[in-house]
Amino acid sequence: MYTSPRLERFEENVLAKYQIYNSILITLPFDNIGNTGIMLPLFAEVCESGYKKEWNPQQIVDFFSEKYLDNASEKEKIDLMFRFIQYVERQVVLFDAIEDAAFSVVNNLDGENSLRNTKDKAESKDNLKELKAFFEEFKIRTVLTAHPTQFYPGSVLGIITDLEDAIRNNNLKRMRELLAQLGKTPFIKKEKPTPFDEAVSLTWYLENVFYETAGKMMHFFQKNIYDGELPKNQILNLGFWPGGDRDGNPFVTTDITLQVTQRLRTSILKCYYRDIRDLKRKLTFHQVDQLWTELEHKIYRSVFYSEGDLYITLDEMKATLLDIRNRIIENHQSLYLDDLDEFINKVNLFGFYFATLDIRQNSKIHDKVIKDIVKVTNERQLSVFPKDYSSLNESQKLDWMAKATASLDPEWFEDELTRATVESIYAIQKIQEQNGEMGANRYIISNNQSALNVLETYALFRLCGWENSSVDIVPLFETVEDLENAQRVMQTLYTNPLYSEHLKSRNNKQTIMLGFSDGTKDGGYLMANWSIYKAKEALTSISRNYGIEVVFFDGRGGPPARGGGKTHKFYASQGPDIENNEIQITIQGQTISSNFGTLDSCRYNLENLLSAGAANQFFNKGENKLSDTEKKTLESLSQISYKEYSDFKNHPKFIPYLERRSALKYYAMANIGSRPSKRSQSEKLDFNDLRAIPFVGAWSQLKQNVPGFFGVGTALKHFEDNGNWQEVQELYDHSLFFKTLIENSMMSLAKSFFPLTSYMKDDPEFGEFWEIIFNEFKETKRLVLKLSGFDALMENYPDGKASIQMREQIVLPLLTIQQYALTKINDLNLKGNPDEEMLKIYEKIVMRSLFGNINASRNSA
Repeated sequence: MYTSPRLERFEENVLAKYQIYNSILITLPFDNIGNTGIMLPLFAEVCESGYKKEWNPQQIVDFFSEKYLDNASEKEKIDLMFRFIQYVERQVVLFDAIEDAAFSVVNNLDGENSLRNTKDKAESKDNLKELKAFFEEFKIRTVLTAHPTQFYPGSVLGIITDLEDAIRNNNLKRMRELLAQLGKTPFIKKEKPTPFDEAVSLTWYLENVFYETAGKMMHFFQKNIYDGELPKNQILNLGFWPGGDRDGNPFVTTDITLQVTQRLRTSILKCYYRDIRDLKRKLTFHQVDQLWTELEHKIYRSVFYSEGDLYITLDEMKATLLDIRNRIIENHQSLYLDDLDEFINKVNLFGFYFATLDIRQNSKIHDKVIKDIVKVTNERQLSVFPKDYSSLNESQKLDWMAKATASLDPEWFEDELTRATVESIYAIQKIQEQNGEMGANRYIISNNQSALNVLETYALFRLCGWENSSVDIVPLFETVEDLENAQRVMQTLYTNPLYSEHLKSRNNKQTIMLGFSDGTKDGGYLMANWSIYKAKEALTSISRNYGIEVVFFDGRGGPPARGGGKTHKFYASQGPDIENNEIQITIQGQTISSNFGTLDSCRYNLENLLSAGAANQFFNKGENKLSDTEKKTLESLSQISYKEYSDFKNHPKFIPYLERRSALKYYAMANIGSRPSKRSQSEKLDFNDLRAIPFVGAWSQLKQNVPGFFGVGTALKHFEDNGNWQEVQELYDHSLFFKTLIENSMMSLAKSFFPLTSYMKDDPEFGEFWEIIFNEFKETKRLVLKLSGFDALMENYPDGKASIQMREQIVLPLLTIQQYALTKINDLNLKGNPDEEMLKIYEKIVMRSLFGNINASRNSA
């Protein structure tokens, strides 16, 4: 069989290089590791052959010990496991660096979904002017979040960057040095990061990747689509959540919020200063050099001698740059104009804010805050709310919210949540004064269930004396029920006089966020995606009826279960009944480093989003519209899948299985993020309080990936058993949306490995529950292969499949060690008086193995 060129490039530039460089890594004499590099390949081989023989992790570890360790003691085995974990962590880093270094070779940066191809396609159809008009309106916004799915400390990220460079240049001497450094560099953070620490980590990507990439992309637009004119539309926006996302994170304070936005402003000014210094060597002309030197001094003083003050405004800086540009064109034959224009485009993109900080809070918190505000304002006899406010119905409360105005003082409130919430409103005002309106101009309401949730939030601004606030209120609909009610909620808001006036002041534009992660956790894979699709259609329809431009902001995680997967196909498949003038998505954890961590991958993935918008709204406008028959089939599939998933979720062993057979609780114990792993502080695990990241991550650690496929097989089998398979087949053949869902689910299936946990089928308590999961996996795999006509999962993405297989092979020893440790923990807990010291050791093994497993998967949580 002929191997695809893309796979050939991957095998030559990634797999082959990994084998060579890994042979160097495993021979390096790291401190206190001894002959671990020799033993690890042997253990990996025993794991691979052991699972083929249907051995459990305990048998694999015991066999390895008997054969290679001369019947070592449990302490000796534990010591070796920790050393194996150290090595595998570094093998993952090595593979990451090699794959990133080869990105531009394996992926065609000017290929099908690139800006160049988009421009060439429009040119060949003689509609370049129309494409220009499209990009004068269309935007994408990537929002960096600090959700805990990226575990590399800054020192390790620096080594990865240097490794990429050494690999790219085939510098073996430098490679050996860096691998030795990697072996001696700690991977584990001793303390939990603060939200400010997370912000600093992500700012590295803004400064070193997004800044350069976005500038060059905008310059491409100027040269190739805008005929040399400076683009007026900010086609690329950046958003930022660390320091602003308060939902469930008690460590995000007002001081942190202000520190983060100050850091963002300082970071962008430093980027500008660096570019200004570089351009100073070129812009040495008469009547230009003096202006440039003055600009340099003002930016320098604003960065290094400022305590919050600026020595130049953004408008002044832009005016100076345009003055210099005119002088170069008129007097200096446009010498170095391209370099100057690239810099001007960056200033137009990033202003003095770099990325827009979003503030987010949960509607349940707002409910408590409003009750406290009602109480305190009545105590102060301010006549803002009636004393019986809490007993009013929703309509009456909406009326009062429309009237509510005040000038609340945070010091009035003893309750910490109320004080912090009021402070956050004043913080947004301060940020806008310092960094401009784009510094912070959105307030997102998690768990939004009603129009009152939105009006309460809007009223908070008026209660803080900000009558005509320059802030967008963004409801976030997450559960299946909330998605179904979203149209009704927005209709109530569109017809509310107060909110209607607010929207007019915001150019009649309404942003609505939709949560893939919690939607999947609540309703299962198919139902979540279909519910969001239906909600988008309904919200588009109601918004168009009221003359409102709706913008959808998708809360997407890394894996398909959280809205990830093939992003280009997903957005290209949105039909004409879904507003798509902007694409807004969250990017987080390993998705930031894997998809946007280098100049090449960042450009590739940003251009994928832009081309997806162009494909849907420009080239294929009116296509990808689902017929009534196709919608009926999708609805039926989703309902069947939803029932199966709901029954599974309500199984009495569902929560106990996650608590006692997965690594779920160890997410909270590891120092990987500032935010707690669940919303409540109760000891008992409540499914509704559980966050999507540890939920999806726990299934990923088990290599069962339930959220990405469970219910799909049952739904497909229903159509097969009832002789209606052709309906599903035609849906797959004709609907890009459904095909993308199935292909993304294939990725979840491809990353599953049930031999790892097959020993659980004999467990007296959880055996039957494990069989339910495994049977659904088998049926889903069989039927998606039948649907696609493939012989193997991900057959149409051979390089992606090869990458997954290699990563899974690298971490197989880690997975085995983790399951071995979990088994030991369960055995110890069954004893009346367990050995607490041994419990702590095995729990540490689980936590340490958790890091490498997730980093290897890159989009596992």
